[in-house]
Amino acid sequence: MAAMASLYRRVLPSPPAVEFASEEGKRLFSEALESGTLQGFFNLISVFQTQSEPAFCGLASLSVVLNALAIDPGRQWKGPWRWFDESMLDCCEPLDKVKAEGITFAKLACLAHCAGANVRSFRADQSTIHDFRHHLVRSASSQDCHLIASYHRKPFKQTGTGHFSPIGGYHAGQDMALILDVARFKYPPHWVPLPLLWEAMNTTDDATGLLRGFMLISRHTAAPSLLYTLLCRVAEMKAGKAWRSIAWKMYPIFLRMRV
Repeated sequence: MAAMASLYRRVLPSPPAVEFASEEGKRLFSEALESGTLQGFFNLISVFQTQSEPAFCGLASLSVVLNALAIDPGRQWKGPWRWFDESMLDCCEPLDKVKAEGITFAKLACLAHCAGANVRSFRADQSTIHDFRHHLVRSASSQDCHLIASYHRKPFKQTGTGHFSPIGGYHAGQDMALILDVARFKYPPHWVPLPLLWEAMNTTDDATGLLRGFMLISRHTAAPSLLYTLLCRVAEMKAGKAWRSIAWKMYPIFLRMRV
């Protein structure tokens, strides 16, 4: 078998994107910082990570956001340390399946709920570009809420298909969003026109036949939602999973429930 050809990154198509480290990118950053719409950037960049597998963009995005919000996973990662990592985000979809196929918008929202976060998810047909801009401005002006976008790369003239990444900030004057691309081996962080980001989210995921969108993730005072996890399991059953196997997996959780 012939060896797969290797690549060292891709050239970021510009326009439409503006590379974060370019002179224009630095100017946009400085102006957005001055206007207060980069409040969450520093928390995100302090814990930022590159996705460890080509299909782990959703898991990496969520891991970054959960750690940026300082949510305690309640279980050890390595050694004595409790810390979110892609390998720990498996309550709604087996990691082997995600590694092979990626993860859907709904399953990523399910994972965020399981991890103890408060999640508000919006598909493109459940929102408008004006609502999206409003939510982005609010999240970019706060350290307590972060936005993950689910989008198709084609409108940005980038290679690849569906992708997830956190949005690190917003520039009101130019109406641009800062994508903190978790595929750092491929593209650097970059600014994109918000209308184009909306167009990229307003695309259909072939795996589900549903539109992509965005989700707002914040700290939740309550414990992780067992009910939401169960609903995800029910969805698996409807997709043809063996209900007895799933019920057996969930049985220990019921035993630990406090009434």
